[in-house]
Amino acid sequence: MNTKIYKTLFAGVVAVSLTACNDSFLEVENPTGEPLEEYYMTDEHLSEACTSAYAPLHWPDWDGTAYNDLTCDAEIMGDDFWVGGSSISDNQHWHKLFNFEGDGNNTLGTLWGDFYSGIKRCNDVIKYCSWGGGNEKNRTSYEMQARLLRVYYYNILWHYYGNVPFYLENLSEPYTAPQITADEIYAQLLPELEAIIASNVLPMRWDAANEGRVSQAMAYMLYAEMVMYQNDAARYPTALTYMKQIIGDSNYSLNPDFKDLFSENGEMCSESIFEITYDDDNAQRDWGTPLHAGGTVFPTLCSPNGWAGGEGWDSGNDGWGFLPMRLEAYNMYADNDKRRDVTCWDVRGYTYTERYQDTHIWHGKYRPQSANNQDCPTSKNLNYNNNKRIYRYAETLLNAAELLLQTGGSATEATGYVNEVRTRAGLANLSSVTIDDVLNERHLEFCGEGKRYFDLVRAEGISGATEKATLKLVPDTYGYRTNTWSASKKHIPLSQSELDADPTLVQNNY
Repeated sequence: MNTKIYKTLFAGVVAVSLTACNDSFLEVENPTGEPLEEYYMTDEHLSEACTSAYAPLHWPDWDGTAYNDLTCDAEIMGDDFWVGGSSISDNQHWHKLFNFEGDGNNTLGTLWGDFYSGIKRCNDVIKYCSWGGGNEKNRTSYEMQARLLRVYYYNILWHYYGNVPFYLENLSEPYTAPQITADEIYAQLLPELEAIIASNVLPMRWDAANEGRVSQAMAYMLYAEMVMYQNDAARYPTALTYMKQIIGDSNYSLNPDFKDLFSENGEMCSESIFEITYDDDNAQRDWGTPLHAGGTVFPTLCSPNGWAGGEGWDSGNDGWGFLPMRLEAYNMYADNDKRRDVTCWDVRGYTYTERYQDTHIWHGKYRPQSANNQDCPTSKNLNYNNNKRIYRYAETLLNAAELLLQTGGSATEATGYVNEVRTRAGLANLSSVTIDDVLNERHLEFCGEGKRYFDLVRAEGISGATEKATLKLVPDTYGYRTNTWSASKKHIPLSQSELDADPTLVQNNY
């Protein structure tokens, strides 16, 4: 599978609808007319189905209906960025969620359809593999990739919506599934994830020809993320064991220079555990074809408008002014912290068209550069080749440090893991670390990567943590955020269109 460019997503595998549980989007139409049981009996066709299951990873930034890039979605609910845009009504759902006043008409509605489509495709792959076609080793790999992707898709729905419909086999009319609670979703997913890990089918790291596939190490990171977000102390020792397995694997290490980590050369480096891949070469994505293979619109979303040129970004490009960085986020970095000038694109010396909440400091990790969309044959602002980093080895180290402290393990070992991250950043070592130290290091290391909001929420259940949502996600002195986060805000509202389509669904108490 070519995972840098999904050149030939198998268009006939599934008819996609953005409504998850009420339409015929679960029906399969055979592209050749022959029975499905015959078509999916070869490695080639099973590989096509597996490739199709990866496709929805690319959709949220713009799926033809809404801009819901997962990094924007998470960061606008945190404390490091403003929403921005042309005005408070531009992508109003982000502004409403930023102020913790979302509703069924102002929520991340399209994520539902994107990721239930992904779940449907994964279920198809699993079914096709059960028919016994193709090479057994390859077939087993396709099945495990689909099962792991399915957990990942549910994990995103679980993080954002909490209480969602759950099924492991595709539905028949009337295409509805029982909506279960967030705790029940977790209780269903963790045994499935544990079984995938125990199978040991997937490699710790794929070779270069297969970059972008989910791996055993990715499963370990997903496990730790879910267990830590759930504050599931009983599973902390297992999660720690998985982190140490990655640490002990020679395939993974910190990229020596943080400056290079988010460049094109830094993609799929030794630090990369899982990335969503994008490319501008031969991009098919355009305004009329948002789900086709190609690049990402995220650098366009989170950059200044009316740019006259400079900083490696030519004047022929343009940004839409979302996600300006708060000055407080820039100032949290020490002057000698090498992460600051990578994370924060400081253009306070430049003149351009200022938009709402503009600070002249922008998202540096995914900032636009002309070299990153120069080969695009379609609309360049939709097709930057910046891969989306999901799990990095730095997070493995900080997860291990936190889990050691949570389980009464070696504080010296935990400190060593944190100091590895700090050393690369050019900072002095700490003599010992606390939970707050780890959370603070996560804040500095992963700023702008969509993790901060969820760290603050899960910290509500961590004894001794002062970096909590109720303390950090509060009204600001600028008058932009006027509400305070509360426990009822953990799960965002379900879309009104989904409630209308399935009367059995119950809205979250937001």
